[in-house]
Amino acid sequence: MAVFVLDKRKRPLMPCSEKRARLLLTRGRARVHRLKPFTIRLRDRTRADCALQPLRVKLDPGSKVTGIALVREADERQHILHLAELRHRGQRIRDRLEARRAFRRRRRSNLRHRPARFDNRTRPSGWLAPSLQHRVETVISWTDRLRGLAPVTAISTELVRFDTQALIDPEINGVEYQQGELAGYEVREYLLEKFSRTCAYCGAKNLPLEIEHVVPRSRGGSDRVSNLTLACRECNIAKGNQLVEVFLAGKPEVLARLRRQLKAPLKDAAAVNATRWALFNRLKATGLPIEAATGGRTKWNRSRQGIPKNHALDAACVGRAETVQGWQQPILGVTAMGRGSYQRTRLDRFGFPRGYLTRHKQIKGFQTGDLVRAEVPTGKKAGVHVGRVAVRATGSFNIGTARGVVQGISHRHCKVLQRGDGYSYQFNLGGGVSSPA
Repeated sequence: MAVFVLDKRKRPLMPCSEKRARLLLTRGRARVHRLKPFTIRLRDRTRADCALQPLRVKLDPGSKVTGIALVREADERQHILHLAELRHRGQRIRDRLEARRAFRRRRRSNLRHRPARFDNRTRPSGWLAPSLQHRVETVISWTDRLRGLAPVTAISTELVRFDTQALIDPEINGVEYQQGELAGYEVREYLLEKFSRTCAYCGAKNLPLEIEHVVPRSRGGSDRVSNLTLACRECNIAKGNQLVEVFLAGKPEVLARLRRQLKAPLKDAAAVNATRWALFNRLKATGLPIEAATGGRTKWNRSRQGIPKNHALDAACVGRAETVQGWQQPILGVTAMGRGSYQRTRLDRFGFPRGYLTRHKQIKGFQTGDLVRAEVPTGKKAGVHVGRVAVRATGSFNIGTARGVVQGISHRHCKVLQRGDGYSYQFNLGGGVSSPA
């Protein structure tokens, strides 16, 4: 993974390797500017003294997770410098808004009747629900952050996750990619997302899956996407042209699950479709060249080069990606945590107060979300603990480390490494388990 580099005036330079960054720090030519993502600042160079190369930020917007990749473009090759997965908190925002609405409804039930005022409230053009607007703002925020850490010259993004017209009629004519090498990729990618890349009949994973008709075509079934599912080779052959009710007669729970999946609302796809143009227009406002692509092309690029499936590598395969190099590297996981809550009263499950939060965010110079290092000399918790801190008014803090949450650490043993910015960070090493860092 590349290390971001700034000049002595905090302007972005070309990222360097970890080895070179270590040498610069050891020789005193640079200092640590930021830990997550790791950034150094040179002490003896300016941007005028360095050569820059074209860099591109690639985005794979999603409802829950957005993939981000920073690549260096050279001829037909693209070398990955940085991979990240941005996890949104749209569902948490929605839940909190619903709770607030319930509190207000309860209070108003005790007031005298008043005329309705909702007709006097208008929404501006392009309005999005707060849970959707959050997705746009966080992606733009991290795009701007990368532009401040590296000399970005262009942006690529998925504008269309699924081509809905191709889903309704896979045999549609007159569309260029339907006649070329991308034929069928929109439907396949949609089914893989809908059925979580598992066989609908036996639940098998990590093996080739085939598109299967729930109602066989020989029995009047259509090619509409609502009649399609995924099955492994053995289940597809075993089912043949049987009706699904007959094939799964001995597995009523599997049949019920399959019917639920076939009728499942595509709320995640709807969230992406609702925010795609708002995100695209905000990216255009940056003034950089924007490349738009579809999810089908992303999968085609990834499958053609044998790249594993995850959000960050999907971002690296967005748009034009003839050859992608350097994808075997850790992925920085970024989770949106927010900057606190206006609600200072904690309620029990019956809606009665059970506790109150302090009115001050900072306690003993620390704030929830700060990245701290605690060196405890003695006791059961003796040792060094590094992680995200949760403060208490008593001065006894909790620290979330890679090994879990360590409770009851005195503020006297803590030292701030990086101030909280509303996100938590963890590394995913080669597609393995993420650990807080």
